[in-house]
Amino acid sequence: MRFDVITLFPDMFSVVRDLGVTGRAHRREQWALQLWNPRDFTQDIHRTVDDRPYGGGPGMVMMAEPLEKAVTAARSARKDTPAVILLSPAGKPFTQSRAQALAHSQGAILICGRYEGLDQRFINRCVTEEISLGDFVLSGGEIPALAVIDSVIRLLPGVLNDADSARQDSFHEDLTGLLDSPHYTRPEVYESESVPAELLSGHHANIAQWRRRQSLKITAQRRPDLIEAARRNGLLSKADEAFLKSLLF
Repeated sequence: MRFDVITLFPDMFSVVRDLGVTGRAHRREQWALQLWNPRDFTQDIHRTVDDRPYGGGPGMVMMAEPLEKAVTAARSARKDTPAVILLSPAGKPFTQSRAQALAHSQGAILICGRYEGLDQRFINRCVTEEISLGDFVLSGGEIPALAVIDSVIRLLPGVLNDADSARQDSFHEDLTGLLDSPHYTRPEVYESESVPAELLSGHHANIAQWRRRQSLKITAQRRPDLIEAARRNGLLSKADEAFLKSLLF
């Protein structure tokens, strides 16, 4: 697994390279990271990567040539043909299923834009996919790229200490795309609130049923769209539907 990142701020990626579970996985060589600065592919003394937009308007636009040269260098350094992903508000929403698909691939080249945008000709020529984290705008693509890398690397075999941890994540296919259930740990009673009796029972079937029902309840309250998606895909059992029908909101 390898990520190549085209960015004007390569130092930002020390977070996933050096820290937490992704840092540990990087030290174990479970994944690789290569950073490419478009300024290194410029010709002028100022290492210019942006210019004024045609047609006028505020801000600056990243130039096509330094970006394309950086992508070409990244492609040449790899032995596969990866997706070239632009982090963009105009992209498709990033989902857990897309993270799982990337985790089963050899990785990707991630493009982190800055300024007002990127020259569309670069996007037309080089980008194979655009991804968005949501309906909001950030100063650049670095934070979305960090989020994509983290979400993918934690799904690789052996990265998490417990292989079942990722399967219990919200949106995971093992939860049929629903939100996760609540979690509890010691002490058994905290500020007069006890851990639910089902989790203390030691009865695995009862615990599984409680977690499934809590997942259904929370998803129905907070993300009913996920319930409808699971229903359309035939992922809800008769017991699930009966429980949902019993809920009064």
